[in-house]
Amino acid sequence: MSEQSNAITATDEPTQVELQRARKRLGALWRRGTEFLGTQYAILGGAMSWVSERNLVSAISNAGGFGVIACGAMEPARLAEEIKATRALTDRPFGVNLITMHPQLDELVQVCLDAGVGHIVLAGGIPPGAAIKAIKDGGAKVIAFSPALVLAKRLVKMGVDALVIEGAEAGGHVGPVSLTVLAQEILPHIQSVPVFVAGGLGRGDALLSYLELGASGGQLGTRFAAAEESIAHEKFKKAFVRAAARDAITSVQLDDRFPVIPVRALGNEGGRQFVTHQADVIRRFQSGELTREAAQLEIEHFWAGALRRAVIDGDVEQGSVMAGQSVGMVTSVQPVAQIIEDLVDQATVALVRQQRRMDADG
Repeated sequence: MSEQSNAITATDEPTQVELQRARKRLGALWRRGTEFLGTQYAILGGAMSWVSERNLVSAISNAGGFGVIACGAMEPARLAEEIKATRALTDRPFGVNLITMHPQLDELVQVCLDAGVGHIVLAGGIPPGAAIKAIKDGGAKVIAFSPALVLAKRLVKMGVDALVIEGAEAGGHVGPVSLTVLAQEILPHIQSVPVFVAGGLGRGDALLSYLELGASGGQLGTRFAAAEESIAHEKFKKAFVRAAARDAITSVQLDDRFPVIPVRALGNEGGRQFVTHQADVIRRFQSGELTREAAQLEIEHFWAGALRRAVIDGDVEQGSVMAGQSVGMVTSVQPVAQIIEDLVDQATVALVRQQRRMDADG
């Protein structure tokens, strides 16, 4: 097993019989997820704009996981190109994440169907019923996000084939509730479709705990963003390696009249300037210099292009270095295959330990 797997001790290594039994148990725990995704492991790559493109997506799929292209603001022709390029790098299943608010959502769905994409993830809001129907009629599976049990039930009734429940520990745009709470709220009550957990996952033994609660698999973003195959700038990856969990903070909102969509990223000079910028805009609004609508736009436009500056250009001081709290578990830049192997090893060793405790208790 790899060095990062949570080995029991040097003198008390799992036997091959124990490992085989544990791997069989792990396979059973996430079988629903692996069968749904068509993969060896029920581990999805989180869709991260500028990061989840052909290289990282194909690497995750080739390593036995499930890569997901982040469409983001891509136009249909650009998405078709990315799907084709990804398929040239892997013959294994991968999905595409589409933002429901995209003005060309219908065309993007058709691009995916025409390219034979088997799983389409609808994110960024409640997916339109028409989009769900079009995907299913086209022979693909629909995956959607749910931040609460009431919405999970609604999405299942709307026909989605699987759910992702993502906790506030995640990077990028986040909701207010932690994964530990979401899992308790949703997993016992949603059993008709596979449910994948996300947010703050950095180790396989942690993922195992959610599988035992009824999850079908897990989604990770932060660990993969710093992988060797990620096209993120070297400075971006080094920022991840240096960071602790507490460094991944959500964006600050100064005034309830001017909502700020919560985004979790590493604290930097850009984040500090955003607070100053909000204060200045609010002052100009109160003096009558700006209308409320103009003030809101000025606040929202502050981060325009900031993610690309961080990921592609390496501006980790002024850009938006989106990262989940699991960033504290990124201690080096590793190949995707090694990251997945570590996760599986950690889950396997945890199952061996669990079995030994049960055997010891009679």
